Amino acid sequence: MQGLLEQRLDEVWVVGEVSNFRASPAGHCYFTLKDDSAQIAAVLFRSAVWRLRFRPRDGLAVIARGRVGVYDTRGALQLYVELLEPRGVGALRLQLEELREKLRAEGLLDPARKRPLPLLPRTIGIVTALGGAALQDVLAILRARYPDRRVIVRPVRVQGPEAADEIAAGIRDLGSLAALDLLIVGRGGGSNEDLSAFNDENVARAIAASRVPVISAVGHEIDVTLADLVADARAPTPTAAAEMAVPRKTDLVALVERQERALVACVQRAVAVSRRSVAALSGRLRDPRRDAAIARERAAEMERRLIRAFGSRLRSSRESASGLDDRLRVAAPISTVRDRRLLVANSERRLAAALHHRAEVLRERLAGTAAALSGLSPLAVLERGYAIARRHGDDRALRSAAEVEIGAEIEVRLSRGDLRARVESRRVIGDGDPEGERG
Repeated sequence: MQGLLEQRLDEVWVVGEVSNFRASPAGHCYFTLKDDSAQIAAVLFRSAVWRLRFRPRDGLAVIARGRVGVYDTRGALQLYVELLEPRGVGALRLQLEELREKLRAEGLLDPARKRPLPLLPRTIGIVTALGGAALQDVLAILRARYPDRRVIVRPVRVQGPEAADEIAAGIRDLGSLAALDLLIVGRGGGSNEDLSAFNDENVARAIAASRVPVISAVGHEIDVTLADLVADARAPTPTAAAEMAVPRKTDLVALVERQERALVACVQRAVAVSRRSVAALSGRLRDPRRDAAIARERAAEMERRLIRAFGSRLRSSRESASGLDDRLRVAAPISTVRDRRLLVANSERRLAAALHHRAEVLRERLAGTAAALSGLSPLAVLERGYAIARRHGDDRALRSAAEVEIGAEIEVRLSRGDLRARVESRRVIGDGDPEGERG
């Protein structure tokens, strides 16, 4: 079935209305083409989607070119679309409007990104048809105003199916030149169809990506092309573009003269203000020689006062020193020091005797206390032949034989050393009745 369709229907054109349009995550688009009496499923693969110049949507009348095949999974007839265009008189207008919105969303039409044109570009590039009147008009203006300007022409076709690609390539070629300062892109007038190359997306993007400012010079004042909207400046004709690129020398001379007059007037005003300021300051400024003379008189007077004050202070100090000397001689501090030394020596002897006596008293008291403590010490008792018995592992002294069992181990503390013994027998004495026990 598939082979038969391919043999009979090599390529078909289908006119219909888009319905049930949807895009898959993979980038393919699926929809239905229908009219009043029939419908067919259609698919637009990702490889063809990027060539679309408009956005398909439900209810839009289109013309589709493709081939008819059978979708094996469902066994359904399907149109594999290779080219899709809007149908009707407003098809091109719709494509243009959608492309314009796309570029606006990307910010390429934002006025803030437009760059100012250089005042006197040294090298100017022109992208246009080589034999067209537009080029001759531009060159005539440039030669008349500034014949020393360098002009580089990149010839391209400005209409036809290949014109858009050539214009975009020309813009990129000239933009790659380091010496280029300004670029003019355009052509003479024509119909909307003749100007379609300047509504091409590639041309608009090439202008937006240009390294140097671009003047769009499409000779069509009624309608505005995408190239006009993206360019840094728009000229209604190529001649106007040349006039925008380089000003008249007379205009520059007049501008320089106006600025010169303005600068001179500004300087004159500044000088006048400075003179008035100097005059005002001069009126308030006194003769420095007079101030210097006054300062010298003040210094001399201060010197005289200082000498008088220093002499008076010196005399007073001398008189005070003389009085102190007299008082010192009367007081005779040498004899006073001698008496105080004798008093200190006597005090030292008395203090030493008192300390010696106190030490003897304390020494005798300490000896008595030590003797008393020695008599009470258990060690003294042990020296007399007594012993202290304790149960093995217990620090308490045994006071009664009843506190240990026969066969128990005991420890005996002597005056000189310890013994460990085992109890063989015991005798308990209590209440005056002796009692013995043996093991």
